[in-house]
Amino acid sequence: MNINSMVKSDLSFGRAAIYIITFLMGGCGIAYEYTFSKIASDLLGNSVQQWAVIIGLMMFCMGIGSDIQKYIKDKHIFDSFIFFEIILSLIGGFGPIFLLFVFGAGRDYFALAQYGLSTVTGILIGLEIPVLARINERYTPQLRLNIGGILRMDYIGAFLGALSWIFVLTRFFTIIQTGFIIGIINNIVAGIALLYFVKNASKKFILAGSAIVSVVALGYGFCNAPAWTACAEQRLFLDPIVYSKTTVYQHIVLTQHFSGDIACYINGHLQFHSNDEYIYHEFLVHPAMHAAQKRKRILVLGGGDGLAVREILKYKEVRSITLVDIDPEMTDIAINNPYLASLNQGSLQHAKVSVIKNRAIKSGKKKEVPIQNRARPLLQEFTPGPEISIINMDAAKFIEQAPGLFDVIIIDFPDPNSLELSKLYSKGFYEKIYNKLSRNGIFVQQSSSPFFTQKAFICIGKTIKSAKFSTVPIHENVPSFGEWGWWLGCKKDFMSENRLKHALQSIDSLFVETQYLTPQLIKASLSFGKNIHFNNADIKINTMLNNVIYKYYIQELKENE
Repeated sequence: MNINSMVKSDLSFGRAAIYIITFLMGGCGIAYEYTFSKIASDLLGNSVQQWAVIIGLMMFCMGIGSDIQKYIKDKHIFDSFIFFEIILSLIGGFGPIFLLFVFGAGRDYFALAQYGLSTVTGILIGLEIPVLARINERYTPQLRLNIGGILRMDYIGAFLGALSWIFVLTRFFTIIQTGFIIGIINNIVAGIALLYFVKNASKKFILAGSAIVSVVALGYGFCNAPAWTACAEQRLFLDPIVYSKTTVYQHIVLTQHFSGDIACYINGHLQFHSNDEYIYHEFLVHPAMHAAQKRKRILVLGGGDGLAVREILKYKEVRSITLVDIDPEMTDIAINNPYLASLNQGSLQHAKVSVIKNRAIKSGKKKEVPIQNRARPLLQEFTPGPEISIINMDAAKFIEQAPGLFDVIIIDFPDPNSLELSKLYSKGFYEKIYNKLSRNGIFVQQSSSPFFTQKAFICIGKTIKSAKFSTVPIHENVPSFGEWGWWLGCKKDFMSENRLKHALQSIDSLFVETQYLTPQLIKASLSFGKNIHFNNADIKINTMLNNVIYKYYIQELKENE
């Protein structure tokens, strides 16, 4: 082999090494952005805002990093690049668990830690491409080929890194473990660079030792991530955590008081407490069930905990219950978790479960389930139970495709505390509900607090009414949440608002046994104080495009802090 061939081979190998490094860097960079955004959205909620702010901030800082690199002298370029990669791997790897500890120890300092880490990470990511381009000048001196090759591999790496983060890392590992894995990959980048550019590095032994220590530290962090996460997360709750899992859609936590009471949190927000959840669920279910002329075919949107279904199963005439909850993990723990299964009295344990991944409803085999006659439990009599179907898909997609009509529709969504949820409180969504409600049917919507989030509560009622429903609000105090409200609706050609209100006032006895609800409480729930201004003209209707309910809700929460 002549000298020219050797030089060409060396140049080709150098470019190949640079491109492999760039490819891995691109994947790690986008994964860091996603990881910090996911941590922020899990802890603070409002995922759209958190992702937009974090990624926007990191991209801004990448621009700063791209400019800072001009101060690095050529003779230090190799050492600096490897050093930056080691530091980036440690910050990116330990950053998520650090943020979790900060949030638990002092939430007032979380924003400083969050934006501080995002800023440093963004600057370090921004340094990478221009520094590599300068190194690549030795192997690809033509600027157009140099920049084109570097950016091509960076963008390809970013795309595959995004896919890996979504479909592999966060599916099989926790977000904390994901951070450590990305950090280890980043160390591989440093290792490849050190192996190839060892002749150009002036402090090769220090860099090699630092890389080894960094990998060991990240590996140790990965192995201890579950224990560290449990310790950090426990700081967020007064009672011991008995279940914790981050799903594709949300973070679910169950805690248990020493008295045995269970509380469920989703993304840090209390969903129910076993000490008083029956108050909420009895008001959610029974006024609507009593106002309806028929109760054979029931639809529950949300309510994956099975607590609303527990109340529905008290009615003998119910022939089918369809529960639609987007998260299969939520319905799974409602079936299999002993704490939650005990609380919902096994309401979903005999259900037919369909996990919908292609957004199209598939028909399944019908199944009759014997359930205990709750009206006479001591006699252990059994009657043919309703067909219970659990469908894990987006409620808006389901309601577009659902066959047939429903006698009662019960909507038990979380509060509209994010832009994603606000669409489920929109006029367009309620118009779809209208088309799926039988002529003499009733539907009920949980509607947050008429006291603490009054504008949001009134907005829900106005929006429902705009979809051609007759509407009536009710409210009750639920100790864990304070004053809480619901809106009931029916088609106008079935009952006017006055007739619907009269139908609720005329309930003199309940068809089923309850722990809290009485006919007198239903009558009382129809009365509101003078401070509730239902005819407030300034409150707008919520649509898919304006998302005003989210703005009302967030604004009022801040005002009541």
